Amino acid sequence: MWRNRNVWIVLSGEFVAGLGLWMSIIANLEFMQQKIPSDFVKSLILFTGLLAGVLIAPWAGRVIDSTSKKKVLMLSGAGRIVSVCFMFAALYFDSVWWMVLFAVTLQMAAAFYFPALQSVIPLVVKESELLALNGVHMNAGTLARILGTTLAGLMLAVMSLKGLYIGSFIAYIALLAATWFLNVPEAGKEAGTSGSERMAKPQISAAAAVNRKEATESLGKEEEASVGEAGDSSDADAAARSGGGFKALLPVLRAQPIVVAVLWLSLVPTLFIGAFNLMIINISELQHDSQIKGLLYAVEGISFIAAGFLVKKLGDGGNPLTRLFAFAALVAAALCLLAFADSRLWSMVSFGLFGLAAGCFFPVASTMFQRHIPKPFHGRFFSFRGMLDRVMFQVVLLGTGLLLDTIGLKRMVIGYGVLSFALIALFFLRGNRAAKAEGVQAEG
Repeated sequence: MWRNRNVWIVLSGEFVAGLGLWMSIIANLEFMQQKIPSDFVKSLILFTGLLAGVLIAPWAGRVIDSTSKKKVLMLSGAGRIVSVCFMFAALYFDSVWWMVLFAVTLQMAAAFYFPALQSVIPLVVKESELLALNGVHMNAGTLARILGTTLAGLMLAVMSLKGLYIGSFIAYIALLAATWFLNVPEAGKEAGTSGSERMAKPQISAAAAVNRKEATESLGKEEEASVGEAGDSSDADAAARSGGGFKALLPVLRAQPIVVAVLWLSLVPTLFIGAFNLMIINISELQHDSQIKGLLYAVEGISFIAAGFLVKKLGDGGNPLTRLFAFAALVAAALCLLAFADSRLWSMVSFGLFGLAAGCFFPVASTMFQRHIPKPFHGRFFSFRGMLDRVMFQVVLLGTGLLLDTIGLKRMVIGYGVLSFALIALFFLRGNRAAKAEGVQAEG
């Protein structure tokens, strides 16, 4: 894997993109703290950008599956560069509206970039290397986050916000240059959409057969009959509608119950992630310490990197879905620990625990998605997943802003923690009941 040039380009691209992104995030938080007193209004601004990403996601998925993924990555990278120009205008005119435009264009570019990148990874490495690459890939992004936030904190002490955005601008240009050298094996893309649809038919049947086998092994032998029947009935329809939108995913998802289970379980870390930036701002204000923002990002990032080295051992062997339940429970515990957010130690422990849990959760989840979803549907699936993430992120973000203004940080995190444990218990019990019911049907 490490001799593969494409792997290094993907990792370096993620690192450079993350470096620019997190420098921008720190700068945005500083800009909003200076201009906007209300947490709810801050969440509305972030909400606007995420909404743009949700609206464009269905089209983005079709584009990714029907055209060159390298071209999609290049154009979305150019879009990021344009978005930073809007932030320069926001600083020049001292206008929040230009910042809103920056958030919208950045999220629209992300709606294309990240699903395309997730679709590229299975094309440049062997299936047995997916989990390792997903872990290292997330580590590259996390290392960029640590360096980006640390560098941003140092730069804020000696220069203006404009200097931070200049750094982001340079990082995005470097990302675009690195993407140019990416070589993605995509047979049939040059022939257009119709050609890709013709090639998809035999690929879907073979991929679906492999995915049904893997899904059966992950969920248990008692589900074999159910998975097989759903997969057989969906192959023809999926192939026939491979050029469609999200509706074409329905038969694929019916054939892969493990994918649906992981999608639901992803709600738990989304509760923490959606509240992430606003919680950091409030912890900083609660402790009367502006430096804690960078420290919390760094602690969470270091824990995330440590998890990336452990995920290969923790994710291999056994039932990966059961391991995801355990990682989600750690996220819920991290939320509850923020009830002691007025303590620097406990707030750092909480973010460190979250980094460890999320650093194991997401590589395992991504690997399961890449293995169980046929490759001709990767663009649409990861766009669909991104849309779900953004919708939930928006709901959590707006709820967080409202709750912080009304009941405060401590009561909010306790409520989020209890809700997370309730969701984990609900999905676990439903999964057990479904497995027992399908086992009885198979015996009958």
